Amino acid sequence: MSNKLKFGLPKGSLQDATIEKMAKAGFNISISSRSYIPSVDDDEMEVRLIRAQEISRYVEHGYLDCGITGHDWVIENGSRVHEVGAFLFSKATRRPARWVLAVPENSRIKSVKDLEGKRIATEVVNLTKKYLRKHGVKAEVEFSWGATEVKAHELVDAIVEVTETGSSLRANKLRIVEELLVSTPRLIANHESWKEPWKRGKIETLAMLLKGALDAEAKVGLKMNIAENNLARLLRELPALRNPTISNLSLKGWVAVETIIDEHIVRELIPQLKAAGAEGIIEYPLNKVVY
Repeated sequence: MSNKLKFGLPKGSLQDATIEKMAKAGFNISISSRSYIPSVDDDEMEVRLIRAQEISRYVEHGYLDCGITGHDWVIENGSRVHEVGAFLFSKATRRPARWVLAVPENSRIKSVKDLEGKRIATEVVNLTKKYLRKHGVKAEVEFSWGATEVKAHELVDAIVEVTETGSSLRANKLRIVEELLVSTPRLIANHESWKEPWKRGKIETLAMLLKGALDAEAKVGLKMNIAENNLARLLRELPALRNPTISNLSLKGWVAVETIIDEHIVRELIPQLKAAGAEGIIEYPLNKVVY
């Protein structure tokens, strides 16, 4: 076994988001327009650019040691792989992707039971057939190569399509009937690769750094100075991962306080800290937060 980890990078809608998150994790990946083999600044890793729909199959069969793909495609392909971790990022938002059953706004279809004998278009044929079987419904499911939303008005009775916000479905005058699956990107590994100590360690390190980079996106660091006699009041107002870091300043009777907090509370918190006596408050972004 060579000390090389073959990693599958999802080509398509997740590609840019994955490269961005990998860079924050410390792995800088470059893709040439002339090659499907990206370069990475890690001599122990080889990256292959493969469609997200196919990555789980190549990981299962050992062509790739690990890869990032949607949970939906692992389910659709029925791939037997080891799931290392789930990571909530996407091409547009931090919301998970949802595969939904949708119909035209004026359709009489109100539930999956109304699809008996109808025709459905989707990219996730296996997932849709499994869902129909679960509800005891017999319907025709056809594979859609794209523009699935348009087909719902003329060519089929319903579609099963992926959405994050639902805006594309609404723009195409479609109504969501039911939700089939919620999916997030997953780091998955080949079972044999996971058993090999060196590869498992490399994959676990990748997962830790990637999770740290994602966790850091929702947090910021705060630094401030405060007189010691106001410190107790400040600490009552100040959240932290565990406890804030406190260090003495060269000016006697003053300390510096540093903490990590959720970004969404900063605008409410800073005025409270100022009122508690804090001065020189600095907010700064984070690259990784590893717990």
